[in-house]
Amino acid sequence: MTEPRGTNVRPAHFPDRAPIDAYGNGGFKFANMAHRGGLLCLPSGIHGWTAGTLEDCDDAAFQPVFDEAGSIEIFLFGTGRDLVPIGDTLRARFRAHAIMADPMGTGAAVRTYNVLLAEGRAVGAAFLPVE
Repeated sequence: MTEPRGTNVRPAHFPDRAPIDAYGNGGFKFANMAHRGGLLCLPSGIHGWTAGTLEDCDDAAFQPVFDEAGSIEIFLFGTGRDLVPIGDTLRARFRAHAIMADPMGTGAAVRTYNVLLAEGRAVGAAFLPVE
């Protein structure tokens, strides 16, 4: 399918750090923008995240986090409406990169991310959307 003339389709990316202003209805609002689907918040910016469900959250889904591991001390994982623990293999991979991984429901993860970001902490996050 071709895009209408003048349309520039590119991977979702905001090249800075920003607090999350709202979440729900399958997406997030931040920096006067809205994104539908999951988000990956890294030192390099806020990226649309291909993982949309827990089943999508395999080792490869977190590779961008490990690529920026030197700039992340705390990683929050918003697992949707409810808290879902991180598996032992994935937790070990975070530990191997000296990152403390903390799963929690998406709402709690967003609120914690905003506080840590405001404090200037070396925080990263992945948020699964909630309806």
